[in-house]
Amino acid sequence: MAHRATASPIEVDMKEEHSGAGEGNESSSSTTSLSSSVLKYEYRHGRRYHAYQSGSYPFPNDQPEQDRLDMIHHVFYRLLSQRLYLAPIDPSGLRMLDIGTGTGVWAIQMGDENPTIAKIVGNDLSPIQPAWVPPNVHFVVDDIEKDWVGNKPYDYIHCRYMAGSIRDWPRLIQQCYDNLAPGGWLELQESANTLYSEDGSLKPDSWMVKMMEGLIEAGDKIGQTLDPAPSFEGWVREAGFTNVQKHEFKLPIGPWPKDARLKECGSFMRVNFIEGVEGFTAQLFIDVLGWTQEDVDALNAGVRAEALKGAVHPIFDFLVAAQESITWPNLDLILLAVCRVTRGGDRASGERCHT
Repeated sequence: MAHRATASPIEVDMKEEHSGAGEGNESSSSTTSLSSSVLKYEYRHGRRYHAYQSGSYPFPNDQPEQDRLDMIHHVFYRLLSQRLYLAPIDPSGLRMLDIGTGTGVWAIQMGDENPTIAKIVGNDLSPIQPAWVPPNVHFVVDDIEKDWVGNKPYDYIHCRYMAGSIRDWPRLIQQCYDNLAPGGWLELQESANTLYSEDGSLKPDSWMVKMMEGLIEAGDKIGQTLDPAPSFEGWVREAGFTNVQKHEFKLPIGPWPKDARLKECGSFMRVNFIEGVEGFTAQLFIDVLGWTQEDVDALNAGVRAEALKGAVHPIFDFLVAAQESITWPNLDLILLAVCRVTRGGDRASGERCHT
């Protein structure tokens, strides 16, 4: 059964429903030293993709996609009521890791607003982050699914909007656990990618539903699930986390909610579907599912038209799972933890998540 948030239903703004909104035009449209292989790109389906660890991330990394990612950051920030994190931490003096930092917008805002943070490391496969950043922010280009070698422990690890990007979630979460300082926190933020409506307006044959079902099918085929969020709690407990805090938020698509904050989030999510659909479907539907370009174009047009019309009231559930690593109460156990990290480093091979 698909995940459903238990909060009260979102009230529809009937003025928005009958205002004709959405008719007409769609919408207006310091890093580490890098090797030449990292700076290369691949071009397919009229979009630009990363070449380093080619195929690991099935979505574009060009300017339109970067703009979309920055917009999505704002959506999540507003959805969480202007909070960058929900874990109960005092960020002062902490070492932090931002997994899949993308444009670096979360790390930069976190560093700007919290200059006493010791260090924020933003990790990504693409060197698309700006050069001018807060002094406590540092970006690296690396594959987070490789073995982490030689790290100093982190106090907080942030992982958001990584659906479709990870092959082995349990292993990644285990590496997060093994590389957290005692009492450190891992925060996972992700939407449960099954669309639904509370008023029955979203039908099973909806274009949006077809797109999401196709994306999930394609992700399963390449072994990179597009819907990891419902499994987070089980994975983090298997890794050894015990203090698990879960938060659920309803994320609407479209400006139909009465609530001003949700209306704003929904308005941007509608733009996300209108302007992002081509990037969502290009590689996964054509290269993985074997659709023709004509069929993909028809799907994309249907999704855009449905988002613009505003007659349906789709919702994603957005899940935040924050979990604390074990806090060792005495020196003997702290020494055991150090030995464990050392042994893990001795065993590890491959590329590292740099500090």
